[in-house]
Amino acid sequence: MLVIGTGSAMNIVEPMVNLNPKMKIAIIDKDDPGGTCLTRGCIPSKMLVYPAELVRVIGTASKLGVQAEIKKIDFRKVMERMRTSTALDVAEIRRNLAHHPDLDYYPLAAEFIDLYTLEVGGEILEAKTIILGTGSKPLIPPAKGLEEAGYLTSDTVLKLGNLPESIAIIGGGYIAAEYGHFFSAMGSRVIIIGRNPQFLPGEEPEISALVKEEMSRHMTLLTNREVLEVKNSGGGKRIIARERGQGKEMEIIAAEILVAAGRGSNIDILHPEKSNIKVDGKGWILVNEYLETSQPQIYALGDANGKYLFKHKANYESLILYRNLVLKQKAKASYDAIPHAVFCYPEIASVGLGEKEALQRYGAENILLGLAKYENTGKGLAMGVKGYFVKVIVEKGTGRILGGHIVGPQASILLQEVITQMYTPQRTADPITNGMHIHPALSEVVESAFQSLVSPAHYHHVLEGISG
Repeated sequence: MLVIGTGSAMNIVEPMVNLNPKMKIAIIDKDDPGGTCLTRGCIPSKMLVYPAELVRVIGTASKLGVQAEIKKIDFRKVMERMRTSTALDVAEIRRNLAHHPDLDYYPLAAEFIDLYTLEVGGEILEAKTIILGTGSKPLIPPAKGLEEAGYLTSDTVLKLGNLPESIAIIGGGYIAAEYGHFFSAMGSRVIIIGRNPQFLPGEEPEISALVKEEMSRHMTLLTNREVLEVKNSGGGKRIIARERGQGKEMEIIAAEILVAAGRGSNIDILHPEKSNIKVDGKGWILVNEYLETSQPQIYALGDANGKYLFKHKANYESLILYRNLVLKQKAKASYDAIPHAVFCYPEIASVGLGEKEALQRYGAENILLGLAKYENTGKGLAMGVKGYFVKVIVEKGTGRILGGHIVGPQASILLQEVITQMYTPQRTADPITNGMHIHPALSEVVESAFQSLVSPAHYHHVLEGISG
């Protein structure tokens, strides 16, 4: 068996070894072992975001009568702590791979030269089963002069040693939101330039609007802007952006540029066409419900297949492959309840359908929406928070949970009981509404949301009253 990538694909390697000790397994990864999440994604970025969260929390302490002062932010120490922790984990994984008695580890680039055949460092490897966990790469917009001016990505920004006085972030999605939060809390002047009319376009519009308003207190946040050109300018970088639709141009000057315009497929380095593995128009590997590619016994998981670029989704798919390859089941991957979180300030968490999708799929007469504000719970009142809320979407009649969306402190934690219910056979909120919630705890806000279900029209009437 050949495994390309050392992220979530590794979850099934040990079970395969235990099942058949005589099986020859080769692990191939040209990058640091551990996968995108560990080496340049979720883990290092959250080690940066947490200190930023502390800065913002301390900044609100005076509202509660606590006079706190941040004397100094040691940016270099924040970065070195992240890099040291990541490096230790990477080194341990590398040692384990290199010295594993049942694995052949190739820290080299690979490419297909024929069906089930790859070339790795001049060596030809063949296998009847191949797992592709190749991850993804940053997308770079085609702005004139960007390459010449130089830029950072979510991969290379982790190598920064000094805090830039100012940083322009190209992109308006979750990577831009998290790094905008981080750099602004560290002390940089941040300008986010988003192409979409809605900041964080993947979130519910009312959540995006609230987060944009909150984050704009600490940075300049532009939407509906196209970056046209970038030039070096007196030690900084000058960006020319145009308002989409209006044609109005503006100039932005910053010491650094961070490109956070999304992630793209990097399967091209493997030359999948030489093995007749089909990809879609964006280069993502096409797979069926069993995660099998167009070629039998060649599978793709995680970012490689382009379906929801989250580590927990990749781990879920590794479980599907474990059931199919190790347990010999016919398990199908389902994506009805894929959760995610955006660790900006305020935090966002979401699972399942948004309101627009639910309306399209079920019709307004067949769904109910629930809304509950943090400040209307005992703990929310104690925290002195304002404006944060939980939104839930339920199928009328069956009570099946279709989606859940939270903005506010601990959103990713609060959403978990909704996620868990969506993985039960009934998928209803009955255990949430009928069970006990600790009082006063923030979890009561989730309970309240499911106890306030109304029609979509009435929900928006209530929402307008809150925003007004």
